[in-house]
Amino acid sequence: MLRRMALQIIENNLGEQQLVIAGIKDRGVDIALLLIQELKKLSKQKFQFTQITINKLNPLEVAIDENIDYKGQVLIVVDDVADSGKTMLYALKPFLQFNLKKLEIAVLIDRDHKLFPVTSTYVGYEISTTVKEKIRVEVEKDKIIAYLC
Repeated sequence: MLRRMALQIIENNLGEQQLVIAGIKDRGVDIALLLIQELKKLSKQKFQFTQITINKLNPLEVAIDENIDYKGQVLIVVDDVADSGKTMLYALKPFLQFNLKKLEIAVLIDRDHKLFPVTSTYVGYEISTTVKEKIRVEVEKDKIIAYLC
């Protein structure tokens, strides 16, 4: 699944010298790092990693690496599970101050319970669940395990 997503990312970004891959802490970071491994196997492009940290008590407080020049970059924000779109919406907020070339979203699992207008560009799996069901993702080394709870 990550290989397929990596192939789609490369295909949609042919000609780009570098892509910035931003993982949402915690599981989004794990998925982003595994995705970069796959991308490096398939492409000579450069991939720069950054982490997005959202304060769970105050989601308007979002931290990103300020040492990266995002201007003119292609940015791909990665998370494990897309549910309502709320987390992704907050994660995108700090990048709006930069003049990005392109912004894309990659998620391992899309539950399609959107309450906010956020659509994923790359999706590993689309799973129909009830609102009460939860999906938990665990990453152990290079192995991804997803549970329906």
